[in-house]
Amino acid sequence: MIQSSEKIITNIEKLKKAREIVNCIDWTMTPEKAIDMYLEWGAGWTRGNDFVRGAEDESIYFVIYDWEQPRVTLLKRNSREVEELAKVAAPPELVKNAIAEGGKKAGVGVYPLTHELKIWLSEQLDGPQVE
Repeated sequence: MIQSSEKIITNIEKLKKAREIVNCIDWTMTPEKAIDMYLEWGAGWTRGNDFVRGAEDESIYFVIYDWEQPRVTLLKRNSREVEELAKVAAPPELVKNAIAEGGKKAGVGVYPLTHELKIWLSEQLDGPQVE
């Protein structure tokens, strides 16, 4: 379980140095999948064998909040809470494309990363190769 400092990281270089966080990023997690796994316990058929087994299970993943462009937010979620670990600048065009690909809808506001944005972030963070 990742212990975070109470402070949100706002610089990609500082996040890059936080290897205990970077090494735990789930590059396949999406906002929808996180809600399904951690908050909608009754919808188990949609996730197959990919479900939360206990309160200690957590995921660390990026989302885009369309009201905070052009940034991405790194979240840590478990079945009890969600915590923002980092908010870092990203190329405006990549953020815009991710929102467009997600199908911008009024009142939604939270979007997953596109493949291109995952590649960019992983490269910036010296993370794993995104497939």
